[in-house]
Amino acid sequence: MIVNRLIEKAMKKAQGAQAALGQSESTNVSFENDRLKSVRSSQSTGMSVKVIVDGKIGSSHTTDIDDVDGVVARALEAAEFGSPAHFRFPGPQEGPEVKVYDDAVLPVTKEDMVRIGEEMMTLVKEYNSDILLSSGVSKNVSKGQFVSSAGIEFSTETTNFAVGVNGQWIRGTDILWAGHGFGWKKREIDHVGIARKVIELFRMAENIAPIKSGDIPVIFTPEGVNVLLLALTLGFNGKNVFLGSSPLTGKLGEKIADERFSITDNPLLDYASSSGKYDGEGVPHQVTSLIEDGVLKYFLYDLDTAGRAGKETTGNGVGCDPTNLIIKEGDTSYEEMVKNTREGLLVHDVLGLGQGNPISGEFSVNVQLGYKIENGEIIGRVKDVMLAGNTYEALKNTAAIGDKAEWAGGSLLTPP
Repeated sequence: MIVNRLIEKAMKKAQGAQAALGQSESTNVSFENDRLKSVRSSQSTGMSVKVIVDGKIGSSHTTDIDDVDGVVARALEAAEFGSPAHFRFPGPQEGPEVKVYDDAVLPVTKEDMVRIGEEMMTLVKEYNSDILLSSGVSKNVSKGQFVSSAGIEFSTETTNFAVGVNGQWIRGTDILWAGHGFGWKKREIDHVGIARKVIELFRMAENIAPIKSGDIPVIFTPEGVNVLLLALTLGFNGKNVFLGSSPLTGKLGEKIADERFSITDNPLLDYASSSGKYDGEGVPHQVTSLIEDGVLKYFLYDLDTAGRAGKETTGNGVGCDPTNLIIKEGDTSYEEMVKNTREGLLVHDVLGLGQGNPISGEFSVNVQLGYKIENGEIIGRVKDVMLAGNTYEALKNTAAIGDKAEWAGGSLLTPP
């Protein structure tokens, strides 16, 4: 195999090496402005090498699978100027069982995908023909091989399927955008339900409602929860914790959120977007509890950061990034949340997330799609509204957590 050749060549000068090869076939159907825009199929291949030479890390990547000598040479050269390695490549360990391949994805034809896109747009058009629509359907089949000088050797095969529809509703000078989509490793997606979700977003926005400035209750839809999630993701990152830039540094075991709030990193959910047996460093994936009943339990580590911090890797390589984040369900229905709000804001989507200093927990964003709640009812869409606050303060002052979790963005399972 090519990956074995990469290891053999690298080990002539390196003290440790890992090699990976990936091959992918994709089909994408795209609609734009109510019309079919493109139907495309593509193939891609890539291979990478990571080495440790005299205690330093070097890596290289190429899309040319015939360039075995070149990619190894570049990795070895990069190691001359690389950062110190605070780890050794781990030996083989059996990864946990998790389903990441669905046979039902393969027979989906381009015609099937076109039909799905058309059906979603037709449903939205039946609600309001003035909405200008776009939609997309994609499928992907990927194969991978991974080998290391420490004895790791495994192959992977995964599928992905994704569906989405969005639209613009222009009324004079007012432009409203709304959309919804979902993707995972399984064929089973309710595209009719996705279209109905988009219809509901537009229906709630038929009226425009003024809202006063000040401190008011905010309900985040599952998609809106991303406003709070960015700061948490940066805070859980083991590298940020080690460097002291995370506000969570030194707070393990402390209560940092409402006791009803729990969040877990779980790469072992069948067919979820970021699930798999191993991380990018050949380490078996595991479930990591990050916050449990409001108490900070652990952080996310890859091999190098774990070595620097004197911790064990959590299987979140490379980069200490989360896989599938799961927020525990509460005991309050979404309907009850709205009903119990005298005056408040329902946030679904924002603009400007990540600007400023998100690692501190602070956020200041424009509400792209949000709704005014008045006397327990959603009365219309808000315009020209900014939302500002602090993630960690919001988690401490949580009034309720929804009792039904939904996927938002493919790698976040959360209630409102």
